[in-house]
Amino acid sequence: MFSSRRTAATIAAAACLLLIPAAQAGVSAAPDDPAATPAATAGGTAVYTVPDTDSRTRTEINRIGAQILSVAGNSATVEATPEQAEELRAAGFALQKQQDAISALDQLNLGRQAGPGTSAFPPDDQGYHDFDEVNQVLDQTVADHGDIAAKSSVGKSFEGRDIPVLKISGNAGQDEAEPEVLFSCNQHAREHLTTEMCLRIINRFTDGYASDPAIKEIVDSREIWIVPVSNPDGSTYDVESGEYQGWRKNRQDTGTDTNRNWDYQWGCCGGSSDDPNDETYRGSAPFSSPEAGELARFVDSRVVDGVQQIKAHIDFHTFSELVLWPYGYTDADTAEGMTQEEYDRFVRVGTEMAQTNGYTPEQSSDLYVTDGSVNDWMWGKHKILSFTFEMYPSSGGIDGFYPPDEVIERETQRNDAAVDILLREAGA
Repeated sequence: MFSSRRTAATIAAAACLLLIPAAQAGVSAAPDDPAATPAATAGGTAVYTVPDTDSRTRTEINRIGAQILSVAGNSATVEATPEQAEELRAAGFALQKQQDAISALDQLNLGRQAGPGTSAFPPDDQGYHDFDEVNQVLDQTVADHGDIAAKSSVGKSFEGRDIPVLKISGNAGQDEAEPEVLFSCNQHAREHLTTEMCLRIINRFTDGYASDPAIKEIVDSREIWIVPVSNPDGSTYDVESGEYQGWRKNRQDTGTDTNRNWDYQWGCCGGSSDDPNDETYRGSAPFSSPEAGELARFVDSRVVDGVQQIKAHIDFHTFSELVLWPYGYTDADTAEGMTQEEYDRFVRVGTEMAQTNGYTPEQSSDLYVTDGSVNDWMWGKHKILSFTFEMYPSSGGIDGFYPPDEVIERETQRNDAAVDILLREAGA
C-alpha cells in the first residue's frame, strides 16, 4: 500500500503500523500547543484489535471513549488511552495491543521530512492537494469553465479560512429551478483522499462537459455543489509541517469532531463524547464548531419558497469501503421522521451505488451508534437523501488514512458510477 518510491527503511517501519489517533497530533507539535497537552497528559494512546464485536458492543466501546477505526468481519481495530483500555478490559473485552501511537507516528514519519515540492504533503505524496492547492484548482476551474462553474464560500473556519464551495451547472451564474446535489469532503482532517474525491467530481463534470454527452446532460439538468475541504484548519495542520500529524478534529481548543456536532439528536444516544480530549468530542453545544455550523447554514440557505432545493448528498470519509445511510443515532430502521417507504429508498439507492464500487451498504448504526452526524441532520431536518461513503481501504492502520498518492486516480474513479446514480436519483 505504500509508494514504490519510498525508502526501504520507511516501508519496513510503516508496514506494521496501525492508526495514530487524532489526540496524538501533538506529539510532534510545539510543547506549548494547547492541542498537544491532552495527549501528553493522558499518557498517550495505543491501537488494539478487539475480536468478536457486533454493532452493540462496538457502540459500547465508543461510549467508553475509545474509537473504532475499522471493522473486518467481527474484529474491530480500536484506539484507546491506557485508562480506556483498562475500562474496556474490565467490561469484558479482550484487547490485543498492536502498537503505541507515539512510536507508530515516529515510524510513519521516518525519512519523511519536508522536501522539494509545491505541496505541504511529504515528498512522496505530492499527488495530494493541500488547502492552498485546492483553492488554486477551483480558481483555475472557474477561469477555464466560467460558464458552468462558480466559486464561493460557505463561511469561515475557526481560524478564519474561507470554506470554499464550487457550483457546477449549465448556467452557473443563475439560480435555476433544477434539482441540487451536494458533495462534501474532508470533515475529518486526516482523510485527505476524500478531498481528491471532490476534486475528481469537479474535474470530471467541467473538463468533460464539452465532449461527453452524458456529463453535459447531467450538468445542464442539475445544480451540483462541491465542498472539497469542510475542515480547512484541521486539514492544513495535519500536513503543514511536512509530516503527518494524525489529526482528526477541527482546531478549536483541543478540537471538536465536526461530524458529531450537527444539531439533530446531538449527544442523545451515546454516539459521541462529552470529553474535549476524546476523538469524538461533540462540542459544547450543537454547531459550536464553525465548520459544521457554516455548512449547515449554507444548506439552510438552499430552501427556496419553502422547498429545500438540495435533494441528495454524499459526505466522503475514509476508511472502510462502506455506503452508510441514516439513522446513525438509533438502530431502528423507521424511527421518527423515517417511514418504511423512505427507508426502503435509502436501501435501494445505497445498495445500487455499492454494487458499482464494491463497498458494503448498511445503515450507519449497523457499524455503531453515532449522534450529531451530518447524515442524520440532512435527512432529519431537510429530508435530503444523505449518505456517507467510507472510501479505500477496507481495513488497516495508519496507511488507511494516508494511502500513497498512486491510488488517488483508481480509488476516486471507483466512485464515478455511484456519483452518477445519486445525481440521477436527485431528480426522482
